Amino acid sequence: QVQLVESGGGLVQAGGSLRLSCAASGRTVRNYAAVWFRQAPGKERQVVAAISRTGDVTYYADSVKGRFTVSRDIVVVYLQMNSLKPEDTTVYCCAPGVSIAALTLPQYEYSGWGQGTQVTVSS
Repeated sequence: QVQLVESGGGLVQAGGSLRLSCAASGRTVRNYAAVWFRQAPGKERQVVAAISRTGDVTYYADSVKGRFTVSRDIVVVYLQMNSLKPEDTTVYCCAPGVSIAALTLPQYEYSGWGQGTQVTVSS
Protein backbone atom coordinates (compact mmCIF):
# COMPACT_ATOMS: atom_id res chain seq x y z
CA GLN A 1 0.00 0.00 0.00
CA VAL A 2 1.31 3.42 -0.89
CA GLN A 3 2.07 5.82 1.97
CA LEU A 4 1.10 9.46 1.46
CA VAL A 5 2.62 12.62 2.94
CA GLU A 6 0.67 15.86 3.29
CA SER A 7 2.07 19.39 3.25
CA GLY A 8 1.08 22.99 2.66
CA GLY A 9 -0.91 23.84 5.75
CA GLY A 10 -0.46 27.01 7.75
CA LEU A 11 -2.08 30.00 9.40
CA VAL A 12 -4.25 32.23 7.27
CA GLN A 13 -6.87 34.90 7.86
CA ALA A 14 -10.51 34.26 7.05
CA GLY A 15 -11.07 34.72 3.34
CA GLY A 16 -7.54 33.66 2.52
CA SER A 17 -6.24 30.71 0.53
CA LEU A 18 -3.96 27.73 0.95
CA ARG A 19 -2.90 24.91 -1.34
CA LEU A 20 -2.30 21.52 0.20
CA SER A 21 -0.20 18.84 -1.45
CA CYS A 22 -0.24 15.09 -1.05
CA ALA A 23 2.54 12.93 -2.44
CA ALA A 24 3.57 9.31 -2.11
CA SER A 25 6.64 8.34 -0.14
CA GLY A 26 8.79 6.02 -2.17
CA ARG A 27 6.07 5.27 -4.73
CA THR A 28 3.69 7.11 -7.03
CA VAL A 29 0.12 8.04 -6.24
CA ARG A 30 -0.94 7.97 -9.89
CA ASN A 31 -2.43 4.49 -9.70
CA TYR A 32 -4.88 5.40 -6.96
CA ALA A 33 -7.94 7.49 -6.40
CA ALA A 34 -7.41 9.86 -3.47
CA VAL A 35 -9.43 11.54 -0.77
CA TRP A 36 -8.82 14.60 1.39
CA PHE A 37 -10.46 14.37 4.78
CA ARG A 38 -10.33 16.31 8.03
CA GLN A 39 -11.00 15.43 11.62
CA ALA A 40 -11.18 17.93 14.43
CA PRO A 41 -10.71 16.76 18.03
CA GLY A 42 -13.91 15.24 19.35
CA LYS A 43 -15.61 15.29 15.96
CA GLU A 44 -16.23 12.68 13.32
CA ARG A 45 -14.07 12.36 10.26
CA GLN A 46 -15.31 14.45 7.38
CA VAL A 47 -14.51 13.78 3.75
CA VAL A 48 -13.67 17.11 2.12
CA ALA A 49 -12.93 16.13 -1.47
CA ALA A 50 -11.96 13.15 -3.57
CA ILE A 51 -10.57 12.59 -7.04
CA SER A 52 -10.47 9.61 -9.35
CA ARG A 53 -7.27 7.96 -10.50
CA THR A 54 -7.44 9.71 -13.85
CA GLY A 55 -8.56 13.03 -12.40
CA ASP A 56 -11.70 13.31 -14.48
CA VAL A 57 -14.15 12.68 -11.64
CA THR A 58 -14.25 14.67 -8.42
CA TYR A 59 -16.36 14.79 -5.28
CA TYR A 60 -16.87 17.62 -2.78
CA ALA A 61 -18.57 17.90 0.55
CA ASP A 62 -21.39 20.44 0.49
CA SER A 63 -19.56 22.59 3.03
CA VAL A 64 -16.65 23.22 0.65
CA LYS A 65 -18.31 23.27 -2.77
CA GLY A 66 -17.36 26.40 -4.68
CA ARG A 67 -14.44 27.10 -2.33
CA PHE A 68 -12.17 24.06 -2.59
CA THR A 69 -10.77 22.40 -5.72
CA VAL A 70 -9.07 19.01 -5.83
CA SER A 71 -6.70 18.24 -8.70
CA ARG A 72 -3.76 16.02 -9.47
CA ASP A 73 -0.80 15.44 -11.68
CA ILE A 74 1.27 12.28 -12.00
CA VAL A 75 2.89 12.53 -8.58
CA VAL A 76 0.88 14.95 -6.43
CA VAL A 77 -2.74 15.39 -5.39
CA TYR A 78 -3.61 18.99 -4.57
CA LEU A 79 -6.34 20.71 -2.57
CA GLN A 80 -6.74 24.39 -3.39
CA MET A 81 -8.67 26.04 -0.60
CA ASN A 82 -10.11 29.51 -1.17
CA SER A 83 -12.41 31.71 0.90
CA LEU A 84 -11.30 29.90 4.04
CA LYS A 85 -13.44 30.14 7.15
CA PRO A 86 -12.54 29.66 10.83
CA GLU A 87 -14.60 26.47 10.85
CA ASP A 88 -12.17 25.00 8.29
CA THR A 89 -9.54 24.92 11.03
CA THR A 90 -8.26 21.40 11.70
CA VAL A 91 -5.77 18.80 10.47
CA TYR A 92 -6.16 17.75 6.83
CA CYS A 93 -5.09 14.31 5.63
CA CYS A 94 -5.09 12.47 2.35
CA ALA A 95 -5.46 8.77 1.68
CA PRO A 96 -5.32 6.53 -1.38
CA GLY A 97 -7.97 4.09 -2.48
CA VAL A 98 -9.41 2.11 -5.34
CA SER A 99 -12.23 4.52 -6.17
CA ILE A 100 -14.11 7.64 -5.10
CA ALA A 101 -17.11 5.48 -4.29
CA ALA A 102 -15.10 3.47 -1.78
CA LEU A 103 -13.22 6.40 -0.30
CA THR A 104 -16.41 8.35 0.42
CA LEU A 105 -18.17 5.53 2.27
CA PRO A 106 -18.71 6.66 5.88
CA GLN A 107 -17.12 3.58 7.45
CA TYR A 108 -14.35 3.04 4.91
CA GLU A 109 -11.08 2.34 6.71
CA TYR A 110 -8.36 4.48 5.29
CA SER A 111 -4.79 3.30 5.12
CA GLY A 112 -1.61 4.90 3.88
CA TRP A 113 -2.40 8.36 5.15
CA GLY A 114 0.28 10.49 6.78
CA GLN A 115 0.54 12.80 9.78
CA GLY A 116 -1.66 15.38 8.13
CA THR A 117 -1.11 19.10 7.78
CA GLN A 118 -2.58 21.70 10.13
CA VAL A 119 -4.78 24.42 8.69
CA THR A 120 -5.64 27.31 10.99
CA VAL A 121 -7.97 30.07 9.88
CA SER A 122 -8.17 33.14 12.08
CA SER A 123 -11.24 35.34 12.23
